[in-house]
Amino acid sequence: MGVLHHTVVYEVDFPDVACQKATLIKGVKELSALVGDTGGEGLGAITFSGDDYKLLGVDLSELSELERTLEEAGLNNEIPTLFIAEVVLTYMENTSRSDALIEWAAERFPRACFLLYEQARPQDAFGRVMQRHFGQLRTALRALPLYPDGRAQRSRFLAKGWTECSVMDMNEFFTCCIPEDEQRRVQTLEAFDEYEEWHLKCSHYFVLAASKGMEPSWTPLSPSGTGAGHAGPVGVAGSVPAAVCAGLSGAPGLRRFGHRSVLMKPSVVVTTGGFGEEHGQHCRVRSVHLLSRHAGHWGAVCVTQNIPDQRWGGRLYHTVSRLSDTLALVVGGRTSPSSTALGMLWLKFPETCGASGTGDVAVELVNLQPAAEAAALRWRHSTTEVTFKGEQYLFVYGGRSALQPVLGDWHFLRVPELSCAAIAVEGLVPESRHSHSACSWEGGVLIAGGLGAAEQPLGSVFLLRELEYGFQWQTIETHPPLVPRYSHTAHVHEGKLLLVGGVWLHASSVPGVTVIDLMTGLCLNYVINVEHLEWPLMLHNHSSVFLPDEKELLVIGGGGNCFSFGTHLNPEPVLLSLSSILSSH
Repeated sequence: MGVLHHTVVYEVDFPDVACQKATLIKGVKELSALVGDTGGEGLGAITFSGDDYKLLGVDLSELSELERTLEEAGLNNEIPTLFIAEVVLTYMENTSRSDALIEWAAERFPRACFLLYEQARPQDAFGRVMQRHFGQLRTALRALPLYPDGRAQRSRFLAKGWTECSVMDMNEFFTCCIPEDEQRRVQTLEAFDEYEEWHLKCSHYFVLAASKGMEPSWTPLSPSGTGAGHAGPVGVAGSVPAAVCAGLSGAPGLRRFGHRSVLMKPSVVVTTGGFGEEHGQHCRVRSVHLLSRHAGHWGAVCVTQNIPDQRWGGRLYHTVSRLSDTLALVVGGRTSPSSTALGMLWLKFPETCGASGTGDVAVELVNLQPAAEAAALRWRHSTTEVTFKGEQYLFVYGGRSALQPVLGDWHFLRVPELSCAAIAVEGLVPESRHSHSACSWEGGVLIAGGLGAAEQPLGSVFLLRELEYGFQWQTIETHPPLVPRYSHTAHVHEGKLLLVGGVWLHASSVPGVTVIDLMTGLCLNYVINVEHLEWPLMLHNHSSVFLPDEKELLVIGGGGNCFSFGTHLNPEPVLLSLSSILSSH
């Protein structure tokens, strides 16, 4: 208390906005008392003058008028001064005007600090969605083309007369500058499940701290000063071409996220659940969607379904496991972060499913008795087929629940009765996680990435390996180390683990396709070439199906519901051609 004693705040805004603010302050007794209203009328550009708060109506691009008004309001530029610009400079009509303001502040104030909070990274998929949002509001982010990231902004301030400057994106700021107990408090304020949108938005905003003439020097942010994306660029081995899947352009029912897709037959893909577009509205998707391929072309198949009760309910973040050409198992999921007791469902398809072109297919949904209910009361988990002593099991691992923000337990379910089996597991237990990937390999399970207990992405890869008496956790070392990520998908092909998309922090690029050689540990990253797509490809909350004969990945859906920029969904399925990277790896 008392830290701001004798401190005066000068707020500057457009003249008409400042007048409206002054009227609001004078009309509320508590606000007037808070800022020390002297009861006098505003004078010229000084629309409100209190004891320790002055409200000035000036266009920031008119520097001579700004300087004159500040002087009239009593500002002494010899006193240490802090400038705070929260998403202001980027809106200025001409970037040269905002540059001039930064330089003016450095020249006129010998002892000063400057805090800047603005957007960054306009060219990746989320950045394009962000720019489109502000464009629709007719508030274009004009500084972004010249200053697209924290590094460019730091160079800008140093070139304009500031002697110290450091930058952090908001993911790093939250992790490094917010006390851990405050982080935990914020994370438990309410049920929250929009991790991807939170981390993506924070990676597209930064805070910058610049100073000059301060003793001792003022560098409250990262001492490295390297700015947003401090981990540096991710090494890239090549690129993967992306193309809209022919025949599915405009196909309804696939604009969704948080869903699951599974290859039931070599030419049949089933997609369930998620949030997206259904009957012209955004909602939890309750329909089962089926794609069938004939003569090399994919097409949508009309599906009718029998839902005995509300247990299906349009769940998100569940798993779907194929057990035969006609049978799949749905495990867990949620309708909301506080409504998760969705249990398990059988999806039963006819033998002729996908055999007759685009004819109607009937699917039967059958609820299961809650014998293994504990395994199903979760979402953002994985369910993977394993083999033990020649018998088939489903391995349910990790995720989160309504009570626990992250889970590290597992369950073995016997197939087909789905009763829980007690099978010994030894070795170093992986860190609890959700939103990871899991793939069957050599009778065991490969677990990669995920979001850990501290809501930080993980870069570990584990193999649950079958032994004579049970299973053993083994760490797979990768070189270079796998960049931590979550919300990706994964597949195994000929001893190679393929990680597709996801969300990572502190890197200047976005995840594409990562190929890990499971024999040598070699880890190579490939960017996705989207030059043939007319829309931003969001590779999080998506599903993907690997087509081994074609060495292609069919990516379905993806995107999210951002609390700031609205719902953004990939409009069409996309094919990623992996033939060149799989043959050269």
